[in-house]
Amino acid sequence: MKSYKPTTPSRRNMLTINYREVLSTDTPLKSLTKGFTRAHGRNNLGRITTRHKGGGNKRRYRAIDFKYDKVNIPAKITSVEYDPNRTSFISLAVYADGVKRYVLTPKSIKVGDTFIVSADAPLTAGNRLPLRVVPVGTYVYNVEIKAGGGAKIARSAGNYAQVVANDNGYTLIKLPSSEVRKVREECFASIGEVSNEENKLRNYGKAGRSRWKGIRPTVRGSAMNPVDHPYGGGEGAQGRGTKRPKTMWGKVTGGRKTRTPKKYSNIFIVSRRAKKKK
Repeated sequence: MKSYKPTTPSRRNMLTINYREVLSTDTPLKSLTKGFTRAHGRNNLGRITTRHKGGGNKRRYRAIDFKYDKVNIPAKITSVEYDPNRTSFISLAVYADGVKRYVLTPKSIKVGDTFIVSADAPLTAGNRLPLRVVPVGTYVYNVEIKAGGGAKIARSAGNYAQVVANDNGYTLIKLPSSEVRKVREECFASIGEVSNEENKLRNYGKAGRSRWKGIRPTVRGSAMNPVDHPYGGGEGAQGRGTKRPKTMWGKVTGGRKTRTPKKYSNIFIVSRRAKKKK
């Protein structure tokens, strides 16, 4: 991590990632990038569905290969790059047949290393194999839920899932949330952990940097009027005044299950995630 001299109040606590030690270039491959318009928390009608989003610097979208459909063709990492649209680093992979793709960078991978997507690939970081041949206890990322459907699980910075067991055509994996889930054994997963594990330690230092990221201010409910929030009103600092925590629309957010009882994927969950300790 990179700290700064406290030349201003906002610099005092600012912590960033030392990109110079990791990245090899600051210019993305033009053929794999495109412009796009972010939703800014709006739906197709333009109504706010997620608050506190909007503004921010313009971004170019990098097309990331999550399908990894170049099977049995070795690829070489030619660059490690920053992606403003995700927390992990990305790498430009050049396959032996000349095709170039952006992929998520695993931890400990550097320029010049190679990887391959194959059922016979060795168990080294970056290689991609079916879950049925991955030993129990191995850390994996970019895990598929449906065979050929592309990576869906463990894709953000520092994340990984762990292979727990193999049973009757399924592989049990422990997710970053501590949930244990069954996945078909023919689904592919990459060996290792996602890069940029220090991402969670960052400190923006000032409100303006959050605005550059497209994060708008959040007002506390207790600072509002009673008409605007269940926590509002009162003289001076007040408690929330309600038995359970609620949203500004009165919806209970703590102590109530929100998952659909008959969700299709319930049958694949072996054990739920651990509850947070109060």
